[in-house]
Amino acid sequence: MNPQIIDNFGRKHTYLRISLTDRCNLRCFYCMPEEGVELTDKQHIMTLEEIVGISERFVSLGVDTIRLTGGEPLIRKNVETLIRELARLGVTLKLTTNGIVLDKFFDVLKEAGLRKINISLDTLEKSKSVFITKRDYFYRILDNIQKAIEHGFDIKLNIVLIKGVNDMEINDFIGLTRKQNIGIKFIEFMPFNGNNWDWKKGVSKEEILKAATFGYGGYKKLEDLKRSTSVNYQVKGFKGSFGIVSTITNPFCAGCNRIRLTADGKMKNCLFAASETDLLTPYRKGDSIDEIILNSIKTKKFSRDGMDTEMEKSHYEKNRSMIKIGG
Repeated sequence: MNPQIIDNFGRKHTYLRISLTDRCNLRCFYCMPEEGVELTDKQHIMTLEEIVGISERFVSLGVDTIRLTGGEPLIRKNVETLIRELARLGVTLKLTTNGIVLDKFFDVLKEAGLRKINISLDTLEKSKSVFITKRDYFYRILDNIQKAIEHGFDIKLNIVLIKGVNDMEINDFIGLTRKQNIGIKFIEFMPFNGNNWDWKKGVSKEEILKAATFGYGGYKKLEDLKRSTSVNYQVKGFKGSFGIVSTITNPFCAGCNRIRLTADGKMKNCLFAASETDLLTPYRKGDSIDEIILNSIKTKKFSRDGMDTEMEKSHYEKNRSMIKIGG
């Protein structure tokens, strides 16, 4: 039996999030610093073959789920080939995308058995979308969301809630679940290098549920999937559901089974981890990376990379910006 990726708290890691690129066709202010980011030189980005090869090592160590992220993963050249190759590893494939070019990939996603897609959509108003993303793709994204639903994909919408920007749309988003079996995923505003984070701009789990009670008279708690990052609910009589990712107010780290791999081949044990482990350099040398992975996971902290009680500016500013980590 092969070794498993188990940290010092007994948590077995079976879920790998891979950033395919740090490039994106949007400029969301909570993800990308206002001044932009210095893009990684192509020579330092994992090739498609390297992504597959490194993924194979993770799968041999027990990873059974891979989520493709970015930047925007679907703008990566020849991503169709990568999706097909990863599907051959026998894992559950998932995707996080901004939806702009999603319709071009329906066939290959179906072929690969990739059914679960998270689409970022922070507002239902066009003018506000342009303000948040600095680009005008609003109606294209909405159209592709509807097409994806019609094609039978399991769709969740990711909404980063920010006070004074989109917090007044909570019930509008929940309303989308009335007649369609989709998931709404409200995400608390999180701190990264360069995004001017201040929890005064944040919207808590408690505030979201209060808004849902006011708007719909109540909701029922759903049974959460094992190791789910969201706490999930449903309004009575609605087809879909809504969930809350309460990273700030109610961390869900106890059952964490996730690892991240950045586009330049660095392993991150936690979204908030300032430290990283280089896998790409030894892989390119032909060295085994299995022991490197197994040793790296032993350095994982129990919760939020050691920020157990509060988010410390001196800590999270040492981390990358969100777009350089992967969504």
